[in-house]
This record gives sequence, structure tokens and C-alpha cells, in this order.
Amino acid sequence: MSAILEEGEAERLLAQAIAGKLPDERGRFGPFGGRYVPETLVPAFERLEAGVREHLHAAEFQDEFRRELRSWVGRPTALTYARQLSERWGAEVWLKREDLAHTGAHKINNAIGQALLAKRLGAKRVIAETGAGQHGVASAAACARVGLPCSVYMGAVDVERQAPNVDRMRRLGAEVVAVTAGDATLRAAIDEALRVWVTDPDGIYYILGSAVGAHPYPYLVRELQSVIGEEAREQMLREAGGLADAAFACVGGGSNAIGLFYPLLADDTELIGVEAGGTGSGLGQNAATLATGTPGVLQGSYTIILQDNDGQVQETHSISAGLDYSGVGPEHALLKSTGRVSYISATDDEALEALEELCETEGILTALETSHAFAAARNWAREHPGKRILIGNSGRGDKDMPTLTKYPAKVRSYAAA
Repeated sequence: MSAILEEGEAERLLAQAIAGKLPDERGRFGPFGGRYVPETLVPAFERLEAGVREHLHAAEFQDEFRRELRSWVGRPTALTYARQLSERWGAEVWLKREDLAHTGAHKINNAIGQALLAKRLGAKRVIAETGAGQHGVASAAACARVGLPCSVYMGAVDVERQAPNVDRMRRLGAEVVAVTAGDATLRAAIDEALRVWVTDPDGIYYILGSAVGAHPYPYLVRELQSVIGEEAREQMLREAGGLADAAFACVGGGSNAIGLFYPLLADDTELIGVEAGGTGSGLGQNAATLATGTPGVLQGSYTIILQDNDGQVQETHSISAGLDYSGVGPEHALLKSTGRVSYISATDDEALEALEELCETEGILTALETSHAFAAARNWAREHPGKRILIGNSGRGDKDMPTLTKYPAKVRSYAAA
């Protein structure tokens, strides 16, 4: 990866990140981030940024947000000791259970926060994009909660492989729009949502679902999702007797990972993000952006993206719809550059095997996205016996059943091993 930081720059930027001083006033995380948008969208982004500055950390907004997290989302989510996995892996394994949050994933934290913000900014309706469907479901539920109509844009490929979530969105009152342009996955859905936003930037609020895109979205999503790491840190100290030696989270755009990692940046915990290794190392075979990508601009942000030598953004592949993205959040690009967070990948096959192991040993059907983190954590545990591991269990796997039925479960003896 190019865009290597100059000597001493990594330490300075990491110190700023830990101190909460990033992004800067230009919306940049070191060399990454910023705002690269059409002129027609500049007023909408400036209005959003002003609204974030005015409301996000105001006592009245935070009181309402935290109240909704407690009484509607169901926070704090549990910290679960994975006894069978611990015995099998030879490590002490703990799971931060975002799958137990309302609607079944971490996405609801960001969705309800932004829906409350949309209401304060006077929006008449909300649009959102979704890949795995969990952000779409969360946005539909949050908009129902605050009383705003919602339209969700979803790639046609993802509409087919995430059929249960499509039905859930519609039952929650949202319009689901299948996007057939481009690669018909998450990137195409974001493109279409941005095009719609341009048509009515004053009346529409766009709930972006990950820590990607133009400023202030990466910052806004991080702040709303940091509740994950804040809770996990306190729970580990109280229930596990100390912080983890290593923490793992899957990374697509990167919202659940930044939510877990950000409150742990100042600690000694090794932080490991796990991308989709797909079926191979070639362009189009995976979505391992930080492992194989180069700096460029994608959907309003300068970050690391998957592109060819001519700068054309490449299509991706992952068995998991939520990791099937050609870029990554700019804060992750910075954390990679500073060396504070390591980013590795797990293949489709490794993710499937990890999902089956978790089902049979702990009785938890996790999301295909999350199973990438489990696959990497298992490998790390074997190389670091006796260590304490925290895994961000970002969502449940009910939504993945149409995909999983194409891969019949193998009869294993994990629980008895």
C-alpha cells in the first residue's frame, strides 16, 4: 500500500486519534478522508456537518440517544464467555454480542442515532443503502420508531441472497429498491442512494450505514458505534478480570470494527480487523481492500480502494454481502498506516467452517460477515495459546440462511472434541 506516512507522522497521528482529535476540521484522518462530492451535494453535506456539530454531543440529544439504546435497542449487549471454543482453541474466548441487539446486529446503534438526528434536522423522509440487509432493517425500524418514511436501496444481487431481510424491511414499512446498475451489490446501492439524495437534499436525510463516504459520515458513524467498545471494555474488566490480549472484528466498510476498536486504541490490546478473502488473491475474487488495495477516491472519501492500474474501481467477491465492498472507511486506512491495527483476511471456506464450529460448540448462528473474524481468531489462538481473546459478534446469521442452504452443513464433532 502506498501513502506511507513520513517518519514520526504515524506516532503523531495515532496520538491524535487516541485523544479524539481526528478527523481534523477538513474531515481528514491524516492523509485519508475528506469530502469529494458533486457541487449539488455540498450544501447537504455542510448542513449535515453543522447539524452534527450542534446536536451529536449536546446533552439533550445524548440523553435521548442513550435512552433509546437502553429501552428500545436493548443495550448493554451481553459479553459471553465461549467455554467450548475456549477449550477447543486453547485460549480464553469472549464474545461481544451485538447479535442480541434489536434487529439482530450492531447496525441499529447507528440507525437510531441518525434517525433521531434526521428528525432534529427537519427531514421529511429518509433513504438508506444496505448490503447484507441488516442496515436496511435497522434503518426501517429506526424510521418507524421516530415516524419518518424510509426507502432502502439494495443491490439486486443482495436482494436475492438476503431475502429474509428484504421481507423484514417491507414489513417494517420501508420501500426496498433493487439496484441493477454496476455490480448490483453494496457499492451500486450507495451510488444510487447518493443520486436520489441530490434530487432533494433539503427534504431527504441519508442514513449511511458504515464508517465510509464523505465527511462527516465516518466520524458520525464512529461516534454512534463506539458504544460497542465502551461497553466491551468495561465488561471485560468486570467479568473477565482484565482486557483482552487481542480483539477481532470483521471489516467491510468498517463500522462494527471501528466501534469496537476506537475505545481500545489507548490500551495494550492487539487489534485485528478481518476482511473478506473470498476465493483468491486476484482482483474480483475478494474484498480484502486493506490487504491488496491502493489509495484513491471512492464515494466521497480518499481511502484505500480496490482498483486496477488505470484507477478503475474493481468489482469484489465475498460469500458475505456485508463485506462485499470495494473500499474501506478512512479511519481504518489511517490505523493500518500507523500500524496500530493489523488487517488480515479469511476466505469464504474458512468463514463457513468457523460458522459451523461456532454453531456446534456455542449454539450461536453468527452472520457470515462475523464468521470471518472467528476464522482469524481461531488461527491466532493456535499461535498464541493461553491468551485472552475478544471477538466482536457483530450480527446473527438468520439472514444468511438462503446462502447457507447452498452449502449443506458438514457433520462434525466440535462439541465433543
